[in-house]
Amino acid sequence: MLIVFGASGHIGNALVTRLLDQGQQVLALTRDPQKAEQFLKRGAEAGIVDVQDTDGLRSVLRRGKRAFVLNPPAPISTDTDKEERRTAGAILEALRASSLEKIVLQSTYGAQAGDHIGDLSVLFELEQGVRGQSTPTSILRAAYYMSNWDQMLTSAKQGKLPTMFPADFRLPMVAPHDIAVIAAELLTAPPEPFAVHYVEGPNEYTPSDVANAFSAALQRSVEVDVIPRDKWEQTYLGIGFSPEAAMSYCRMTAATLDEGPDRPQSPHKGQTSLQAYISDLVTRSEAKGK
Repeated sequence: MLIVFGASGHIGNALVTRLLDQGQQVLALTRDPQKAEQFLKRGAEAGIVDVQDTDGLRSVLRRGKRAFVLNPPAPISTDTDKEERRTAGAILEALRASSLEKIVLQSTYGAQAGDHIGDLSVLFELEQGVRGQSTPTSILRAAYYMSNWDQMLTSAKQGKLPTMFPADFRLPMVAPHDIAVIAAELLTAPPEPFAVHYVEGPNEYTPSDVANAFSAALQRSVEVDVIPRDKWEQTYLGIGFSPEAAMSYCRMTAATLDEGPDRPQSPHKGQTSLQAYISDLVTRSEAKGK
């Protein structure tokens, strides 16, 4: 049995689908009983558990041999670093008591030690925690998620693409489906000593490329609207971030800009272009009548 954390999210859902298509037995983990029903209908088993519930996690981990582990994002209204570290701690504690033969851990480009830099430090600490255990582990560091642009669809329909990145800032991006493809390969491959794998899309892209993709898909002009650095915190607070989360996200964004994105020598390359991803996003939105 293959266990998938965060099965209701972009990556987890795509991974469950990929594994089921391969004929694998899958245990999909979710906090939502209603979402659990969809996995049962698709032929997976479902585990309803809050990832901060260490005892609950221990129980479901006993039902499988391998696990795809993902630390879910905390609500932006909270101190996100604090909450995500709490979740990561519960996951590590549950993993220590498991008898898994392999773990695939979802992480991010730019993972590094530090304070108040969001996922960059929280996921790095989780990587190190898993590395300190005896279970063979594959770390899967993913480039900037193309799905991060989903929340900009409404603004794009109005002709603007807000971003904190300069219009010409080029960085690797990747679609959730392509992350799931590599995650499935790693999860079903023989166990390996601790190793770090990278996955990104077929090309690097800029916010201007994103605006152009929205323009093509929406058949209207979309312009990049760069938010100045001195307005970042105010912008985050204005959309519901807590002060702690706003500071963390500002520092994470600054680290990406000032240090530049990771450019590993031999990353796994996904097949989904940014243009194809945005086109599909718009098509699905129109089908739902949004």
